[in-house]
Amino acid sequence: MTSPTQARRLPDEADLAQRSAPAALEDETFAGPAPDTGADPVSDGAVVDPQGAMQPLVSPAASLLRFITCGSVDDGKSTLIGRLLFETNSVFDDQMDALKRDSKKFGTTGEDLDFALLVDGLSAEREQGITIDVAYRYFSTGNRAFIIADTPGHEQYTRNMATGASQAELAVILVDARKGILPQTRRHSFITSLVGIKSVIVAINKMDLVDYSQERFEEIKRGYEAILPALGFTDVTFIPVSAKAGDNIVTHSPKTPWYRGETLLERLETVEPETFDAGAEPFRLPVQWVNRPNLDFRGFSGSIVGGKVTKGDAIVALPSGGRSRVKGVHGPDGEVDSAEAGEAVTVTLADEIDVSRGDVLVSEAAAAGVSRSFSGDLLWMANRPLIQGGRLILKIASAQTPATLTTLDAAIDIHSYEAKPADALSMNEIGRVTLTAERPVVALPYGENRDLGAFILIDPVSNETVALGVVRSIGEAEAAKTEGSAEPRTGLARVADLWLGEAARGDEKHRQAKIRARIAGSVLVGLLALIFQMPLLLVPVLAILDFVLRPFLAVAFGADRLPEEKRLDPTVVDSGGGI
Repeated sequence: MTSPTQARRLPDEADLAQRSAPAALEDETFAGPAPDTGADPVSDGAVVDPQGAMQPLVSPAASLLRFITCGSVDDGKSTLIGRLLFETNSVFDDQMDALKRDSKKFGTTGEDLDFALLVDGLSAEREQGITIDVAYRYFSTGNRAFIIADTPGHEQYTRNMATGASQAELAVILVDARKGILPQTRRHSFITSLVGIKSVIVAINKMDLVDYSQERFEEIKRGYEAILPALGFTDVTFIPVSAKAGDNIVTHSPKTPWYRGETLLERLETVEPETFDAGAEPFRLPVQWVNRPNLDFRGFSGSIVGGKVTKGDAIVALPSGGRSRVKGVHGPDGEVDSAEAGEAVTVTLADEIDVSRGDVLVSEAAAAGVSRSFSGDLLWMANRPLIQGGRLILKIASAQTPATLTTLDAAIDIHSYEAKPADALSMNEIGRVTLTAERPVVALPYGENRDLGAFILIDPVSNETVALGVVRSIGEAEAAKTEGSAEPRTGLARVADLWLGEAARGDEKHRQAKIRARIAGSVLVGLLALIFQMPLLLVPVLAILDFVLRPFLAVAFGADRLPEEKRLDPTVVDSGGGI
Protein backbone atom coordinates (compact mmCIF):
# COMPACT_ATOMS: atom_id res chain seq x y z
CA MET A 1 0.00 0.00 0.00
CA THR A 2 1.34 3.38 -0.96
CA SER A 3 1.67 5.96 1.80
CA PRO A 4 0.20 9.47 1.35
CA THR A 5 3.73 10.89 1.25
CA GLN A 6 4.75 8.50 -1.53
CA ALA A 7 1.53 9.24 -3.39
CA ARG A 8 2.41 12.90 -3.44
CA ARG A 9 6.03 12.25 -4.43
CA LEU A 10 5.54 9.75 -7.27
CA PRO A 11 3.77 12.12 -9.70
CA ASP A 12 6.58 14.65 -9.24
CA GLU A 13 9.19 12.02 -10.07
CA ALA A 14 7.19 10.90 -13.09
CA ASP A 15 6.95 14.48 -14.31
CA LEU A 16 10.71 14.90 -13.98
CA ALA A 17 11.30 11.72 -15.98
CA GLN A 18 8.96 12.87 -18.76
CA ARG A 19 10.59 16.31 -18.93
CA SER A 20 14.22 15.21 -18.86
CA ALA A 21 14.50 14.15 -22.52
CA PRO A 22 12.87 17.24 -24.07
CA ALA A 23 14.85 19.50 -21.74
CA ALA A 24 18.12 17.90 -22.83
CA LEU A 25 17.16 18.20 -26.49
CA GLU A 26 16.20 21.83 -25.99
CA ASP A 27 19.54 22.61 -24.37
CA GLU A 28 21.34 21.20 -27.40
CA THR A 29 19.35 23.13 -30.02
CA PHE A 30 18.52 26.44 -28.35
CA ALA A 31 21.03 29.20 -29.14
CA GLY A 32 19.37 32.04 -27.28
CA PRO A 33 16.56 34.53 -27.97
CA ALA A 34 16.66 36.27 -31.33
CA PRO A 35 15.91 39.92 -31.95
CA ASP A 36 12.51 40.64 -33.43
CA THR A 37 13.59 41.31 -37.05
CA GLY A 38 10.95 39.30 -38.87
CA ALA A 39 13.40 36.57 -39.87
CA ASP A 40 13.62 33.13 -38.37
CA PRO A 41 17.22 32.76 -37.16
CA VAL A 42 16.82 29.03 -36.58
CA SER A 43 15.63 28.32 -40.12
CA ASP A 44 18.29 30.66 -41.52
CA GLY A 45 21.00 28.80 -39.60
CA ALA A 46 22.08 31.92 -37.68
CA VAL A 47 23.50 31.74 -34.17
CA VAL A 48 22.38 34.68 -32.08
CA ASP A 49 24.27 36.19 -29.16
CA PRO A 50 21.57 36.65 -26.49
CA GLN A 51 23.52 39.51 -24.86
CA GLY A 52 24.75 41.20 -28.02
CA ALA A 53 22.07 43.90 -28.15
CA MET A 54 21.50 44.26 -24.42
CA GLN A 55 21.77 47.69 -22.86
CA PRO A 56 23.60 48.01 -19.53
CA LEU A 57 21.20 47.73 -16.59
CA VAL A 58 22.99 50.46 -14.69
CA SER A 59 25.09 53.39 -15.81
CA PRO A 60 28.85 52.72 -15.64
CA ALA A 61 29.17 55.94 -13.64
CA ALA A 62 26.53 54.90 -11.10
CA SER A 63 27.65 54.39 -7.53
CA LEU A 64 27.32 51.28 -5.39
CA LEU A 65 25.46 51.36 -2.08
CA ARG A 66 25.76 48.61 0.52
CA PHE A 67 22.96 48.64 3.08
CA ILE A 68 21.30 46.35 5.60
CA THR A 69 17.80 45.86 6.91
CA CYS A 70 17.57 45.33 10.64
CA GLY A 71 15.13 45.58 13.51
CA SER A 72 13.20 43.27 15.79
CA VAL A 73 11.88 39.86 14.80
CA ASP A 74 8.81 39.83 12.51
CA ASP A 75 9.09 43.53 11.66
CA GLY A 76 9.01 42.66 7.95
CA LYS A 77 12.65 42.95 6.88
CA SER A 78 12.66 40.06 4.40
CA THR A 79 9.25 41.06 3.05
CA LEU A 80 10.51 44.60 2.47
CA ILE A 81 13.50 43.39 0.46
CA GLY A 82 11.37 40.95 -1.52
CA ARG A 83 8.90 43.71 -2.35
CA LEU A 84 11.76 46.03 -3.34
CA LEU A 85 13.16 43.39 -5.70
CA PHE A 86 9.71 42.77 -7.17
CA GLU A 87 8.91 46.45 -7.68
CA THR A 88 12.25 47.11 -9.41
CA ASN A 89 11.74 44.17 -11.84
CA SER A 90 14.68 42.30 -10.31
CA VAL A 91 12.81 38.99 -10.03
CA PHE A 92 13.18 36.57 -12.95
CA ASP A 93 10.26 34.59 -14.35
CA ASP A 94 11.43 31.28 -12.91
CA GLN A 95 11.82 32.95 -9.51
CA MET A 96 8.26 34.27 -9.75
CA ASP A 97 6.97 30.80 -10.58
CA ALA A 98 8.82 29.38 -7.60
CA LEU A 99 7.54 32.21 -5.40
CA LYS A 100 3.93 31.42 -6.33
CA ARG A 101 4.44 27.76 -5.49
CA ASP A 102 6.32 28.45 -2.25
CA SER A 103 3.79 31.05 -1.12
CA LYS A 104 1.10 28.36 -1.12
CA LYS A 105 3.34 25.91 0.71
CA PHE A 106 5.30 28.10 3.15
CA GLY A 107 3.64 31.51 2.92
CA THR A 108 2.29 33.43 5.89
CA THR A 109 0.21 35.96 3.92
CA GLY A 110 -2.80 33.85 2.96
CA GLU A 111 -3.57 33.93 -0.75
CA ASP A 112 -1.11 36.77 -1.40
CA LEU A 113 2.49 36.36 -2.47
CA ASP A 114 4.90 36.07 0.45
CA PHE A 115 7.82 38.20 -0.76
CA ALA A 116 9.95 37.18 2.23
CA LEU A 117 10.48 33.82 0.49
CA LEU A 118 12.57 35.58 -2.16
CA VAL A 119 15.17 36.17 0.53
CA ASP A 120 14.69 33.45 3.15
CA GLY A 121 16.16 30.41 1.44
CA LEU A 122 16.98 28.09 4.34
CA SER A 123 14.40 25.40 5.06
CA ALA A 124 14.48 26.31 8.76
CA GLU A 125 13.72 29.94 7.86
CA ARG A 126 10.72 28.96 5.77
CA GLU A 127 9.38 26.53 8.35
CA GLN A 128 9.67 29.03 11.22
CA GLY A 129 8.93 32.18 9.25
CA ILE A 130 12.02 33.98 10.58
CA THR A 131 15.42 34.98 9.19
CA ILE A 132 18.38 33.10 10.65
CA ASP A 133 21.38 33.75 8.41
CA VAL A 134 22.44 36.92 6.60
CA ALA A 135 21.10 36.85 3.02
CA TYR A 136 22.73 39.06 0.39
CA ARG A 137 20.80 40.24 -2.64
CA TYR A 138 21.89 42.38 -5.56
CA PHE A 139 19.83 44.68 -7.76
CA SER A 140 20.22 47.92 -9.65
CA THR A 141 18.28 50.80 -11.09
CA GLY A 142 19.30 53.26 -13.74
CA ASN A 143 20.90 55.46 -11.09
CA ARG A 144 22.61 53.13 -8.65
CA ALA A 145 23.58 49.54 -7.89
CA PHE A 146 22.75 47.98 -4.52
CA ILE A 147 23.97 45.17 -2.31
CA ILE A 148 21.42 44.35 0.39
CA ALA A 149 22.12 42.34 3.53
CA ASP A 150 18.95 40.97 5.08
CA THR A 151 19.84 40.37 8.72
CA PRO A 152 17.91 38.36 11.33
CA GLY A 153 15.88 40.10 13.99
CA HIS A 154 15.73 37.29 16.53
CA GLU A 155 17.88 37.97 19.58
CA GLN A 156 19.53 34.55 19.31
CA TYR A 157 21.05 35.53 15.96
CA THR A 158 22.26 39.01 16.88
CA ARG A 159 25.81 37.98 15.93
CA ASN A 160 24.68 37.53 12.32
CA MET A 161 23.17 41.00 12.30
CA ALA A 162 26.45 42.49 13.53
CA THR A 163 28.32 40.62 10.79
CA GLY A 164 26.08 42.08 8.09
CA ALA A 165 26.34 45.59 9.54
CA SER A 166 30.15 45.54 9.59
CA GLN A 167 30.37 46.10 5.81
CA ALA A 168 27.34 48.34 5.29
CA GLU A 169 27.22 52.05 4.57
CA LEU A 170 23.55 52.60 5.45
CA ALA A 171 20.96 50.84 7.58
CA VAL A 172 17.23 50.50 7.02
CA ILE A 173 15.84 49.99 10.52
CA LEU A 174 12.32 48.62 10.49
CA VAL A 175 9.74 49.29 13.19
CA ASP A 176 6.41 47.48 13.37
CA ALA A 177 3.74 50.19 13.48
CA ARG A 178 1.66 48.07 15.86
CA LYS A 179 4.44 47.23 18.37
CA GLY A 180 6.57 50.35 18.23
CA ILE A 181 10.21 50.46 19.37
CA LEU A 182 11.22 47.15 20.99
CA PRO A 183 14.40 46.20 22.92
CA GLN A 184 15.80 44.43 19.86
CA THR A 185 15.18 47.58 17.82
CA ARG A 186 17.31 49.48 20.33
CA ARG A 187 19.99 46.78 20.32
CA HIS A 188 20.23 46.76 16.52
CA SER A 189 20.33 50.55 16.47
CA PHE A 190 23.22 50.59 18.94
CA ILE A 191 25.16 47.94 17.00
CA THR A 192 24.58 49.94 13.83
CA SER A 193 26.08 52.97 15.54
CA LEU A 194 28.87 50.85 17.03
CA VAL A 195 30.16 49.76 13.62
CA GLY A 196 30.26 53.34 12.35
CA ILE A 197 27.13 53.62 10.20
CA LYS A 198 26.00 57.25 10.15
CA SER A 199 23.09 57.21 7.67
CA VAL A 200 19.83 55.52 8.69
CA ILE A 201 16.38 55.10 7.19
CA VAL A 202 13.73 54.31 9.81
CA ALA A 203 11.00 52.47 7.87
CA ILE A 204 7.84 52.33 9.98
CA ASN A 205 6.31 49.20 8.47
CA LYS A 206 2.86 47.58 8.44
CA MET A 207 1.08 50.90 8.19
CA ASP A 208 -1.81 49.02 6.58
CA LEU A 209 -2.47 47.32 9.93
CA VAL A 210 -2.92 50.67 11.73
CA ASP A 211 -5.13 52.20 9.00
CA TYR A 212 -2.22 54.37 7.76
CA SER A 213 -2.53 56.50 10.87
CA GLN A 214 -0.44 59.65 10.78
CA GLU A 215 -0.74 59.95 14.56
CA ARG A 216 0.82 56.49 15.05
CA PHE A 217 3.61 57.34 12.62
CA GLU A 218 4.40 60.59 14.44
CA GLU A 219 4.28 58.85 17.82
CA ILE A 220 6.90 56.26 16.77
CA LYS A 221 8.99 58.96 15.13
CA ARG A 222 9.09 60.99 18.35
CA GLY A 223 10.02 57.88 20.34
CA TYR A 224 12.96 57.10 18.05
CA GLU A 225 14.14 60.71 17.95
CA ALA A 226 14.40 60.56 21.75
CA ILE A 227 17.16 57.91 21.56
CA LEU A 228 19.09 59.51 18.67
CA PRO A 229 21.47 61.62 20.83
CA ALA A 230 23.01 58.44 22.24
CA LEU A 231 23.54 56.86 18.81
CA GLY A 232 25.55 59.41 16.86
CA PHE A 233 23.68 59.14 13.56
CA THR A 234 24.14 62.17 11.31
CA ASP A 235 21.47 61.43 8.68
CA VAL A 236 18.08 59.98 9.71
CA THR A 237 14.99 59.68 7.49
CA PHE A 238 11.56 58.40 8.59
CA ILE A 239 9.32 56.75 5.96
CA PRO A 240 5.87 55.14 6.50
CA VAL A 241 5.67 51.93 4.44
CA SER A 242 3.75 48.73 3.98
CA ALA A 243 6.09 46.07 2.62
CA LYS A 244 3.21 43.65 2.02
CA ALA A 245 1.07 46.13 0.07
CA GLY A 246 3.95 48.05 -1.51
CA ASP A 247 3.02 51.47 -0.10
CA ASN A 248 5.79 54.08 -0.39
CA ILE A 249 8.33 51.48 -1.49
CA VAL A 250 8.83 52.63 -5.08
CA THR A 251 5.91 55.02 -5.66
CA HIS A 252 3.98 57.28 -3.31
CA SER A 253 0.91 55.69 -1.83
CA PRO A 254 -2.46 57.47 -2.11
CA LYS A 255 -3.27 55.99 1.30
CA THR A 256 -0.72 58.29 3.00
CA PRO A 257 -1.53 61.71 1.51
CA TRP A 258 -0.11 63.31 4.67
CA TYR A 259 3.41 62.04 3.81
CA ARG A 260 5.21 64.12 1.19
CA GLY A 261 8.76 62.86 1.63
CA GLU A 262 10.78 60.51 -0.56
CA THR A 263 9.80 56.90 -1.11
CA LEU A 264 12.19 54.21 0.11
CA LEU A 265 13.74 53.64 -3.33
CA GLU A 266 14.05 57.37 -4.00
CA ARG A 267 15.91 57.79 -0.73
CA LEU A 268 18.20 54.85 -1.48
CA GLU A 269 19.01 56.30 -4.89
CA THR A 270 19.81 59.80 -3.67
CA VAL A 271 21.39 59.32 -0.25
CA GLU A 272 25.11 60.00 0.08
CA PRO A 273 26.08 58.20 3.28
CA GLU A 274 29.01 59.35 5.35
CA THR A 275 31.62 56.61 5.03
CA PHE A 276 35.20 55.89 6.02
CA ASP A 277 37.50 57.57 3.51
CA ALA A 278 40.29 55.03 3.49
CA GLY A 279 41.89 56.75 0.50
CA ALA A 280 42.66 59.87 2.54
CA GLU A 281 44.61 57.97 5.21
CA PRO A 282 48.32 57.23 5.31
CA PHE A 283 49.38 54.00 3.62
CA ARG A 284 48.61 50.86 5.66
CA LEU A 285 48.90 47.25 4.49
CA PRO A 286 48.30 44.31 6.88
CA VAL A 287 50.46 41.45 5.63
CA GLN A 288 48.39 38.33 5.01
CA TRP A 289 51.02 36.22 3.27
CA VAL A 290 54.76 36.27 2.64
CA ASN A 291 54.98 35.49 -1.07
CA ARG A 292 58.17 33.48 -1.66
CA PRO A 293 57.84 31.54 -4.96
CA ASN A 294 61.62 31.28 -5.50
CA LEU A 295 64.95 32.46 -4.15
CA ASP A 296 64.85 35.65 -6.20
CA PHE A 297 61.48 37.01 -5.05
CA ARG A 298 60.16 37.90 -1.59
CA GLY A 299 56.98 39.91 -1.47
CA PHE A 300 54.37 40.78 1.12
CA SER A 301 50.77 40.27 0.07
CA GLY A 302 47.57 41.77 1.43
CA SER A 303 44.79 44.28 0.83
CA ILE A 304 45.56 47.95 1.33
CA VAL A 305 43.32 49.33 4.10
CA GLY A 306 44.44 52.93 3.91
CA GLY A 307 46.17 55.41 1.64
CA LYS A 308 48.28 54.79 -1.44
CA VAL A 309 51.62 53.13 -2.10
CA THR A 310 54.06 54.01 -4.86
CA LYS A 311 57.47 52.73 -5.88
CA GLY A 312 60.17 54.38 -3.81
CA ASP A 313 57.94 55.22 -0.83
CA ALA A 314 59.59 54.98 2.59
CA ILE A 315 57.76 52.45 4.77
CA VAL A 316 58.00 50.99 8.26
CA ALA A 317 57.11 47.42 9.23
CA LEU A 318 55.16 47.36 12.50
CA PRO A 319 55.48 46.25 15.24
CA SER A 320 59.17 45.43 14.62
CA GLY A 321 60.03 48.93 13.34
CA GLY A 322 62.14 47.77 10.39
CA ARG A 323 62.49 50.47 7.73
CA SER A 324 62.92 50.20 3.99
CA ARG A 325 61.66 51.52 0.66
CA VAL A 326 59.14 50.04 -1.73
CA LYS A 327 60.98 48.30 -4.55
CA GLY A 328 57.91 47.21 -6.50
CA VAL A 329 54.11 46.99 -6.36
CA HIS A 330 52.48 43.95 -8.00
CA GLY A 331 48.76 43.75 -8.74
CA PRO A 332 46.68 40.87 -10.14
CA ASP A 333 47.81 41.70 -13.68
CA GLY A 334 51.47 42.29 -12.94
CA GLU A 335 53.66 45.10 -11.70
CA VAL A 336 52.11 48.56 -11.38
CA ASP A 337 53.43 51.97 -10.41
CA SER A 338 51.03 52.48 -7.50
CA ALA A 339 47.99 51.05 -5.71
CA GLU A 340 45.29 52.51 -3.46
CA ALA A 341 43.04 51.48 -0.59
CA GLY A 342 40.87 48.48 -1.40
CA GLU A 343 43.32 46.89 -3.83
CA ALA A 344 45.00 43.53 -3.23
CA VAL A 345 48.73 43.80 -3.94
CA THR A 346 52.11 42.23 -3.32
CA VAL A 347 54.80 44.70 -2.23
CA THR A 348 58.52 44.05 -2.53
CA LEU A 349 61.08 45.97 -0.47
CA ALA A 350 64.58 47.20 -1.18
CA ASP A 351 65.97 45.79 2.09
CA GLU A 352 65.76 42.36 3.71
CA ILE A 353 63.88 43.25 6.88
CA ASP A 354 61.92 40.89 9.11
CA VAL A 355 58.24 40.93 8.05
CA SER A 356 55.74 38.12 8.60
CA ARG A 357 52.00 37.51 8.56
CA GLY A 358 50.27 39.81 11.02
CA ASP A 359 52.72 42.68 10.58
CA VAL A 360 51.54 45.94 9.03
CA LEU A 361 53.45 47.94 6.43
CA VAL A 362 52.77 51.64 6.96
CA SER A 363 53.97 54.94 5.61
CA GLU A 364 57.02 56.28 7.42
CA ALA A 365 54.92 59.28 8.50
CA ALA A 366 52.32 57.01 10.16
CA ALA A 367 54.56 54.68 12.18
CA ALA A 368 52.28 54.64 15.24
CA GLY A 369 49.56 52.55 16.81
CA VAL A 370 51.75 49.77 18.25
CA SER A 371 50.58 48.79 21.72
CA ARG A 372 49.87 45.80 23.93
CA SER A 373 46.71 47.22 25.51
CA PHE A 374 43.66 49.07 24.28
CA SER A 375 40.09 49.79 25.31
CA GLY A 376 37.07 49.08 23.19
CA ASP A 377 33.39 48.19 22.95
CA LEU A 378 32.40 44.60 22.21
CA LEU A 379 29.35 42.44 21.63
CA TRP A 380 29.59 39.18 23.61
CA MET A 381 28.18 36.30 21.53
CA ALA A 382 28.84 33.14 23.59
CA ASN A 383 26.37 31.27 25.77
CA ARG A 384 28.66 31.43 28.81
CA PRO A 385 29.32 34.81 30.47
CA LEU A 386 32.38 36.96 29.87
CA ILE A 387 34.27 37.66 33.08
CA GLN A 388 37.27 39.80 33.92
CA GLY A 389 40.63 38.07 33.60
CA GLY A 390 39.54 35.66 30.87
CA ARG A 391 42.18 34.42 28.40
CA LEU A 392 41.19 34.64 24.73
CA ILE A 393 42.72 34.87 21.26
CA LEU A 394 42.69 38.41 19.86
CA LYS A 395 42.54 38.89 16.09
CA ILE A 396 42.99 42.32 14.48
CA ALA A 397 43.32 42.39 10.70
CA SER A 398 45.74 39.53 9.98
CA ALA A 399 47.43 39.58 13.40
CA GLN A 400 46.52 36.99 16.00
CA THR A 401 47.83 36.79 19.58
CA PRO A 402 46.72 35.58 23.02
CA ALA A 403 45.15 38.33 25.13
CA THR A 404 43.66 38.88 28.56
CA LEU A 405 40.51 40.78 29.43
CA THR A 406 42.22 43.11 31.89
CA THR A 407 39.11 44.96 33.05
CA LEU A 408 35.39 44.86 32.36
CA ASP A 409 34.75 48.57 32.64
CA ALA A 410 30.99 48.70 32.06
CA ALA A 411 27.95 47.15 30.40
CA ILE A 412 25.64 49.14 28.13
CA ASP A 413 22.01 49.24 29.26
CA ILE A 414 20.15 48.58 26.01
CA HIS A 415 17.11 50.56 27.20
CA SER A 416 18.84 53.78 28.23
CA TYR A 417 22.25 53.33 26.48
CA GLU A 418 23.92 54.20 29.79
CA ALA A 419 27.19 52.56 30.82
CA LYS A 420 26.71 50.74 34.12
CA PRO A 421 29.17 48.76 36.28
CA ALA A 422 29.10 45.01 35.62
CA ASP A 423 30.88 41.88 36.83
CA ALA A 424 30.10 39.84 33.71
CA LEU A 425 28.54 40.06 30.26
CA SER A 426 25.83 37.64 29.14
CA MET A 427 25.08 36.61 25.58
CA ASN A 428 24.21 39.55 23.28
CA GLU A 429 25.21 42.13 25.89
CA ILE A 430 27.46 45.03 24.92
CA GLY A 431 30.30 46.07 27.18
CA ARG A 432 33.30 48.34 27.44
CA VAL A 433 36.52 46.50 28.17
CA THR A 434 40.28 46.84 28.33
CA LEU A 435 42.34 44.12 26.63
CA THR A 436 46.04 43.37 27.06
CA ALA A 437 47.74 41.36 24.32
CA GLU A 438 50.63 39.01 24.95
CA ARG A 439 52.75 40.82 22.37
CA PRO A 440 52.44 44.22 20.69
CA VAL A 441 49.81 44.58 17.97
CA VAL A 442 49.01 47.34 15.51
CA ALA A 443 45.65 48.82 16.50
CA LEU A 444 43.99 52.15 15.70
CA PRO A 445 40.76 53.75 16.89
CA TYR A 446 37.85 52.49 14.80
CA GLY A 447 36.99 56.01 13.70
CA GLU A 448 40.47 56.35 12.22
CA ASN A 449 40.67 53.04 10.38
CA ARG A 450 37.89 50.51 10.07
CA ASP A 451 40.10 47.48 9.40
CA LEU A 452 42.76 48.10 12.05
CA GLY A 453 40.11 49.26 14.54
CA ALA A 454 37.89 46.17 14.47
CA PHE A 455 38.68 42.94 16.31
CA ILE A 456 37.24 39.57 17.21
CA LEU A 457 37.89 37.36 20.22
CA ILE A 458 38.25 33.60 19.82
CA ASP A 459 37.96 30.87 22.44
CA PRO A 460 41.40 29.18 22.54
CA VAL A 461 39.86 25.79 23.39
CA SER A 462 36.83 25.51 21.10
CA ASN A 463 38.07 27.95 18.41
CA GLU A 464 34.64 29.61 18.57
CA THR A 465 34.32 33.32 17.82
CA VAL A 466 32.89 34.62 21.09
CA ALA A 467 32.96 38.41 20.64
CA LEU A 468 33.40 41.16 18.12
CA GLY A 469 34.30 44.72 18.93
CA VAL A 470 35.84 48.03 17.96
CA VAL A 471 38.87 49.84 19.33
CA ARG A 472 38.13 53.13 21.09
CA SER A 473 41.60 54.10 22.33
CA ILE A 474 44.99 52.46 22.53
CA GLY A 475 47.28 52.35 25.55
CA GLU A 476 50.82 53.62 25.87
CA ALA A 477 52.64 53.01 22.62
CA GLU A 478 55.37 50.41 22.52
CA ALA A 479 58.79 51.61 21.44
CA ALA A 480 59.41 49.97 18.09
CA LYS A 481 62.82 48.37 17.71
CA THR A 482 63.97 49.98 14.54
CA GLU A 483 66.47 48.06 12.48
CA GLY A 484 69.26 50.38 11.43
CA SER A 485 67.00 53.41 11.45
CA ALA A 486 67.95 55.32 14.60
CA GLU A 487 69.29 58.77 14.02
CA PRO A 488 73.09 58.78 14.50
CA ARG A 489 74.25 60.49 17.72
CA THR A 490 77.33 62.63 17.58
CA GLY A 491 79.59 64.62 19.86
CA LEU A 492 79.29 64.30 23.63
CA ALA A 493 76.06 62.28 23.26
CA ARG A 494 77.93 59.61 21.32
CA VAL A 495 80.78 59.59 23.89
CA ALA A 496 78.22 59.21 26.70
CA ASP A 497 76.61 56.26 24.87
CA LEU A 498 80.00 54.57 24.49
CA TRP A 499 80.93 55.22 28.14
CA LEU A 500 77.63 53.85 29.50
CA GLY A 501 77.55 50.87 27.14
CA GLU A 502 74.32 48.87 27.31
CA ALA A 503 73.06 51.13 30.13
CA ALA A 504 72.65 53.95 27.59
CA ARG A 505 69.61 52.08 26.21
CA GLY A 506 68.08 51.52 29.65
CA ASP A 507 66.13 53.79 31.94
CA GLU A 508 67.47 56.41 34.37
CA LYS A 509 67.74 53.96 37.29
CA HIS A 510 69.80 51.62 35.15
CA ARG A 511 72.20 54.40 34.18
CA GLN A 512 72.60 55.61 37.76
CA ALA A 513 73.35 52.08 38.97
CA LYS A 514 75.96 51.77 36.24
CA ILE A 515 77.69 54.98 37.32
CA ARG A 516 77.71 53.91 40.99
CA ALA A 517 79.28 50.60 40.00
CA ARG A 518 81.99 52.47 38.07
CA ILE A 519 82.74 54.69 41.07
CA ALA A 520 82.98 51.64 43.33
CA GLY A 521 85.39 50.02 40.89
CA SER A 522 87.63 53.10 40.80
CA VAL A 523 87.71 53.29 44.62
CA LEU A 524 88.74 49.64 44.69
CA VAL A 525 91.59 50.38 42.26
CA GLY A 526 92.73 53.22 44.54
CA LEU A 527 92.74 50.91 47.58
CA LEU A 528 94.78 48.33 45.69
CA ALA A 529 97.28 51.06 44.76
CA LEU A 530 97.69 51.97 48.47
CA ILE A 531 98.15 48.31 49.38
CA PHE A 532 100.97 48.03 46.86
CA GLN A 533 102.52 51.22 48.37
CA MET A 534 102.27 53.43 45.31
CA PRO A 535 102.95 57.19 45.84
CA LEU A 536 99.95 58.94 47.36
CA LEU A 537 99.81 61.50 44.54
CA LEU A 538 99.42 58.74 41.97
CA VAL A 539 96.56 56.95 43.77
CA PRO A 540 93.78 59.47 42.89
CA VAL A 541 95.19 59.89 39.40
CA LEU A 542 95.04 56.12 38.84
CA ALA A 543 91.49 55.95 40.24
CA ILE A 544 90.29 58.77 37.96
CA LEU A 545 91.92 57.21 34.90
CA ASP A 546 90.25 53.90 35.75
CA PHE A 547 86.86 55.63 36.13
CA VAL A 548 87.18 57.42 32.77
CA LEU A 549 88.92 54.86 30.58
CA ARG A 550 87.73 51.46 31.82
CA PRO A 551 84.26 51.73 30.07
CA PHE A 552 85.88 52.45 26.69
CA LEU A 553 88.25 49.50 27.10
CA ALA A 554 85.31 47.27 28.07
CA VAL A 555 83.35 48.36 24.98
CA ALA A 556 86.37 47.93 22.74
CA PHE A 557 86.92 44.34 23.88
CA GLY A 558 83.20 43.51 24.02
CA ALA A 559 83.11 42.89 27.75
CA ASP A 560 80.24 45.36 28.31
CA ARG A 561 77.88 43.88 25.72
CA LEU A 562 74.95 41.82 26.78
CA PRO A 563 74.29 38.57 24.93
CA GLU A 564 71.89 39.07 22.04
CA GLU A 565 68.37 37.79 22.46
CA LYS A 566 67.87 34.43 20.86
CA ARG A 567 65.47 34.70 17.92
CA LEU A 568 63.15 31.80 17.22
CA ASP A 569 62.97 30.28 13.79
CA PRO A 570 59.26 30.33 12.86
CA THR A 571 59.75 27.34 10.56
CA VAL A 572 60.83 25.11 13.46
CA VAL A 573 57.96 23.54 15.38
CA ASP A 574 59.32 22.07 18.60
CA SER A 575 59.41 22.86 22.30
CA GLY A 576 59.99 26.59 22.60
CA GLY A 577 60.35 27.21 18.88
CA GLY A 578 58.08 28.37 16.10
CA ILE A 579 54.35 28.79 16.54
